[in-house]
Amino acid sequence: MDSKRDMKDQETERVSKVTAVLLKSRTGEFDLESILFLKLRGLGIYDLGCIGDCINLERLDLSGNNITNLAPLSSLRLLQILNVSANRISNLEDISSCDSLQSLNVAGNLISSIDNIHCLQSLRKLENIRLKDNTYNYTNPVCKNSSYRNILLEMFPNIRVLDGERVVGRGSDLYKLCKDIDETIKAGFYRNGQLPELPGCKPWVDNDFWEIKRSNNSIIDEAYKQFNDVLHECRLLNNRATHVISQTERSLSLKNQPKQYSV
Repeated sequence: MDSKRDMKDQETERVSKVTAVLLKSRTGEFDLESILFLKLRGLGIYDLGCIGDCINLERLDLSGNNITNLAPLSSLRLLQILNVSANRISNLEDISSCDSLQSLNVAGNLISSIDNIHCLQSLRKLENIRLKDNTYNYTNPVCKNSSYRNILLEMFPNIRVLDGERVVGRGSDLYKLCKDIDETIKAGFYRNGQLPELPGCKPWVDNDFWEIKRSNNSIIDEAYKQFNDVLHECRLLNNRATHVISQTERSLSLKNQPKQYSV
């Protein structure tokens, strides 16, 4: 019984702490420096152990563990994507040396203030930060600050995606529109218990906006003409090819018919 308990304790310790054996068994790599992608999600890990020896690591998923200390990650200079959501992290200073970091997910941790995030300003390539994830109901104490989003956008001018919402580039206008609609609805319910009266709706575009208008540009007109000429020639060739094929099939069918001899 004691031996079984000892084996169980060793197994628990092996999962709770990142070891070379764990890394090699998970990736199939013999050399830790050869590991580029690593997923250690939901293993109950609290000690990152020798994970810093994976110096060429580019993508790392440590979500759903019991991690409080990120110090072993400080040597991962090539790390691009890091997911440490749903842990017990309150300090991000140890990853400020991860110069290649582009995407960081720390939703569901214990980041209490903006001051805990200032240390990441040196990461010039960082363009995706997630502190809150509504899908899994992950958040951080700092998210209670209503202005934290605006502060983060000022702190990180290169940010393109914040909390899963695109703030610049393609799709950002849609996110902003949806957010404005949600805020309007919430404000209306909160103020009067019903939606406020809205002014008469006006069309976004003119009535003839969707009509196809022929251009007066002579170059475009000439292109249309040439295209129609080519299309006409293609149709003629198709008709000729169909005729030749039908004649060939007819002649072949006649040759394949058995000859009849008169008696």
